[in-house]
Order: sequence, then C-alpha cells, then structure tokens
Amino acid sequence: MVNTFNQKSVALGVLVAASAFAAGAFASDKTEPRSDVYKDRFSKQYNSWHDTAKSTENTDLLAADPNLVVLWAGYGFAKDYNAPRGHMYAVTDVRNTLRTGAPRSAEDGPMPMACWSCKSPDVPRVIEEQGEAAYFSGKWFKGGAEITNTIGCADCHEKGSPKLRISRPFAERAFDTMGKPFDKASRADKQSMVCGQCHVEYYFEKVDGRKGFVKFPWDDGVTVDQMEVYYDKMNFADWTHKISKTPMLKAQHPGYETWSLGVHGQNNVTCVDCHMPKVTNAEGKRFTDHKVGNPFDRFEETCARCHSQSKEFMLGQYDAGMAKVKELKAKAEQQLVHAHFEAGAAWSAGATEAEMKPILMDIRHAQWRWDYAIASHGVYAHNPTEALRVLGTAVDNAANARVKLAQLLAQKGVKQPVAIPDISTKAKAQAAVGLNMKKLVADKEAFKKEVLPAWDAEAKKREATYK
Repeated sequence: MVNTFNQKSVALGVLVAASAFAAGAFASDKTEPRSDVYKDRFSKQYNSWHDTAKSTENTDLLAADPNLVVLWAGYGFAKDYNAPRGHMYAVTDVRNTLRTGAPRSAEDGPMPMACWSCKSPDVPRVIEEQGEAAYFSGKWFKGGAEITNTIGCADCHEKGSPKLRISRPFAERAFDTMGKPFDKASRADKQSMVCGQCHVEYYFEKVDGRKGFVKFPWDDGVTVDQMEVYYDKMNFADWTHKISKTPMLKAQHPGYETWSLGVHGQNNVTCVDCHMPKVTNAEGKRFTDHKVGNPFDRFEETCARCHSQSKEFMLGQYDAGMAKVKELKAKAEQQLVHAHFEAGAAWSAGATEAEMKPILMDIRHAQWRWDYAIASHGVYAHNPTEALRVLGTAVDNAANARVKLAQLLAQKGVKQPVAIPDISTKAKAQAAVGLNMKKLVADKEAFKKEVLPAWDAEAKKREATYK
C-alpha cells in the first residue's frame, strides 16, 4: 500500500472547511487543543506533563560540534541547532529558532507550514477545521496565530478521554503503509505509535506541484537502507549543499524506526514503559507519569522492572555504547567535512557533472547515514548496535568519495591536500560557509519583539470563543 494523498478527499476537505469558516465555526468538535482544560479532571497527569517545563537547559549543539555547520552548509540547521527540550517548549523553541527565520507574511520566509506539524494539538484542530491541503498551504508564518498550544493532551488522546489516538492523518497513512493500522493495533503498539507520530524520519512531499506536505518515507521499509533507496528512486533532496553541490538528505529524528529495530522494540518494550512509567504519588495513587524524560531518572519504575542489574551497571553499559557511537560519529564527520571541501575544489577546477555524479552520490549516502544514526536522540539506548553499523557504512561511503576525489583532483592538477578553512568554533564555521549571523540574529530579535505578541493576542481572542 502506497502512502499518498487521496486528492479528491483533500479537495473536498478544503471546500468543507471554507464553508465552516464562512459560518463562523472556530473550535473543532474533535480536538480540544488547550491542555489546561483537563488540569482538574486529570490532575496527576496534567501536573507531571507540566513538569516538562523543568527541562530548561538549551544546549547549543553547533557550538559543541562546529563540524555540523559545514555538514549542513546551505541549510537552516547550519544557522541554529539546539538539543531538544521538554514538550512544554515545543512551540517556544520553533518560534525562537533561527531556522524559521523572521518572516512577515504567509508567503514569506524559509520554512513551510509543515514545520508546525509535530509541535502542537492545534495542528490536528486546524486540519479538522480547514482540511489537510489548506493546512499545508503557505509558509510557516501563516500558522503563527493558530498554532499556539504546546504539545499536550490532544496530540495523543481522544477529546476528554484517556483513549489513545493518532491525531495526524499523515501518520495514520504511514502506519497503514507498514501494515499496522492503528485501530487494529494492540494497546502496547498503540502506546509507541502515538509517540511515533512525531519521533520519526519524514520529508516534505510535493502534492499538486506544491512542496510541503509531511510524509514518512516508509513505502519500502523503515531501515536506513530502505529509506535511502526510496529517496534515490524519486531523486529527492532536502537541499543542495553549498560547498560540494551534493543533493542532500536531512534525517530528522528517526526514534521510532531505530527503537523498533532494537532489542527493546523487538521485545515489545514500549516508549511509555521507559519514558512515561506508572508511578505512585504521595497519596498512593498510581498514574502514568507524563514528564517524558530520561529513564535513568526514574530507574526503579523503568529499567528495574525488567533488568536485575544495578543502576550503576546499566549506566556503565549505556555510557560504553554511547562512547563507541560518538567515536565513530566523529570519524564520519571528519571524512565528510573533507569530502565537501574537496568536492568544492573539484568543481572550481572544472570538473563536469558526469565526473562528479558518482562522487556526490557517495557523499549523499554517507551523510544521510551519519545523520540518521545521530539524529535519533535516544539511539544510544534504543539501538547502539544499529547506530554503529550505520555509521560504519557512512565512513565507508565518505572514504569512497574521497578516493574518487583524490584521483579527479590529480587529473585536474589540483594540489593536495585541499586546504580546509578554520572551523574550530561555531562562529568561524558559520563565517566559512558564508552565513551573516549578525543580520540573522538581529532580524530574529525584531521578529520576536514585533510579531509574537500579535500572534498571542490573536490566539487569545480566538480561544475566548471556544466552548
């Protein structure tokens, strides 16, 4: 089964939505996006969910590893990339990141509406009210006053109920593609599928000539190799690398995929088992802790339910696996940084597209595999074995590209080794790839000051009409 849109249904949805808005309908009957509506009825769950606000640290990953700036040259992640924080910050962080720019209209700015798609229960609300095609149309700015409630109850639960649901139609289609329709899944499978609406690899598909519809590349399977074949068959690229001119793939956060292929996924240990365990409060009441976080912080309720070893032993195992993955990750990055600059030198020396095509394909595959392995934030626990395998193939592909480049550069009379600019800090790396960070930051600050208050005021006015 192919994961594609039913065009007639989408078109009908747009017409229905237009009629609804003309009649003055605002709040959806299916999705209540405001989590605080449930703070009394589901107080224990609500309070623990609200505790994700305690994840205040905003770690700058580009500052920690300036190689990333070069690897993402020409793409938004070279401007800004922070470690993920708690669910309470989903809307805040996507508003603040330099990747979304400083747009001033619905057709302005670097990012499409799709960039809101995993950030808020307002997303299913808007899709229900407007239809999927209408939701995805336009740029990110268009959703600013609509998408204001952070990840919460309605993303995972039916309205006013603990019953789990898939709230994104594109995720439902993807699970159907896998042969795992949500309504036929077990309770345990549903728990992980709900998380898998967002913690997955995805791309922006073209529908009716418009790019920006979220789709999971699972038509051929969920391994890194199968998704690579899928992307290659349709010549898809997220962007063209600024230095090497490689048609690149940007892995997102394939947590569901790496987990499902690992020892936990294969043994039906769900996301909830490790990240949202059953706990007992001071009154002796049992409930699911919605402060999604590190399982080691609640070891007795998570790991210790299955493992007899001590927390210290388990942490040692985790740290050892993480160290191996990080070591191989660094080797892949070093090879890729050199490959990009060497490819740039080959182009400057007059290399032809025919000469460069196999080289660029090696670079594309190498970086896709490197990115897939490290973009899954929990891979050190979910599947370090697969991460090491994938990173090994990334190193191999990058090395193959560099061997071919060395031969081509010699033919062109280019002196080797090719010089690499100073990229020892984030600032130096961003300057090396041509980013005007001073302007980007100034524009963003003005945007935050002038646009965000208007969005919030409009949202407050809209929500005052809700039942």
